[in-house]
Amino acid sequence: MSNISKTNDQILDFDYQLKAQDDAFPTLKVLDNDGKIVDEKALERADLSDDDLINIFHNMLLNRQLDIRSTKLARQGRFGFFAPTAGQEASQMASAYAFHDEDWLFPGYRDIPEIVAKGWPIWKAILWSRGHVVGNEYTTDDGKEVNSWFPQIIIGAQYVEAAGVALGLKKRNKKAVSYAYTGDGGTSQGDFYEGMNFAAAYHANEVFFVQNNGFAISTPRKLQTAAPHLAAKGWAVGVPSLVVDGQDAIAVYLAAKEARAWAVSGKGPVLIETLTNRFEAHSTAGDDPLRYRTKEDIADWWKKDPLIRMRKYITDKGLWDEDKENDYIAQIDARIDEDIKKADNIDKQKISDYLKNTLEVPGYAMKEQIEKFESEGK
Repeated sequence: MSNISKTNDQILDFDYQLKAQDDAFPTLKVLDNDGKIVDEKALERADLSDDDLINIFHNMLLNRQLDIRSTKLARQGRFGFFAPTAGQEASQMASAYAFHDEDWLFPGYRDIPEIVAKGWPIWKAILWSRGHVVGNEYTTDDGKEVNSWFPQIIIGAQYVEAAGVALGLKKRNKKAVSYAYTGDGGTSQGDFYEGMNFAAAYHANEVFFVQNNGFAISTPRKLQTAAPHLAAKGWAVGVPSLVVDGQDAIAVYLAAKEARAWAVSGKGPVLIETLTNRFEAHSTAGDDPLRYRTKEDIADWWKKDPLIRMRKYITDKGLWDEDKENDYIAQIDARIDEDIKKADNIDKQKISDYLKNTLEVPGYAMKEQIEKFESEGK
């Protein structure tokens, strides 16, 4: 009787419930801010070779240079829509490194780097930002298919799309998964719950990422939900959920690797919340982060730059130095320069082209518009 009473008291103790939620989601960490390993056992479990460490850091540098160069192009009017990624390099590239070519990526509009890491040419990413139809061709330069959906503009919608593919992979007995990214704001959308609930109910091969970068456009995370951890929302649909230090590339990789192994074995999806931050504006479309953030807050996050942390670690291991970094960045810039030229040399689309690409079977009014613009050479 006393045990039942104690349990009942706990059930009705709402303050305890809130604390229990908070205590249930400790943060997975392997690498601290100074580039030191805090858990040797977790490092062994990640099983990253020296080449793996270099490859992940290469991808993180590629991510940062794409951010720098894309921002400059946007300011020059030579880029279309762009969502900055500085600060999320570990969250994006270390997680993506855990997946295989046969896995299907479902990115949000801030997740262009993950598609590029999968083999998508940068020049096609530039065309995608400009709204060019060729920018929605997901193949490598040599014609190999890149298993990625288009970067979703509708917040959270990729979770629903990814869940359908995940079920298809399961029904076909494929040893592959789909993996989807959204931001903290995406967790407030209905598609977020629907996609996870569907995948969970059918034990589909899926890994869901929530990149908790602090702000849904201008709304701080604490104002958009009372949930102490966004990962807790995964428990609502019965899937294993965890919180990871999103500035720690090794911890992010480890979480993604373990989640993929779980999902590909047929046990169902996993939700991973990465605690990260976008250091810059939400997008280049007129957003000013200083309207809703302070300079001090941004400066504090720059001190947690994932590139600094990973750089210190691989430098201490004797794998990296300043000359290697400068040489690699020069290679990236040369690659981006070539891809800019290639994107600029693709034939511009006409108004009639846009209309033709809108619907597979255009309606009567649209047919008239196509004929009109074609007759005008537009």
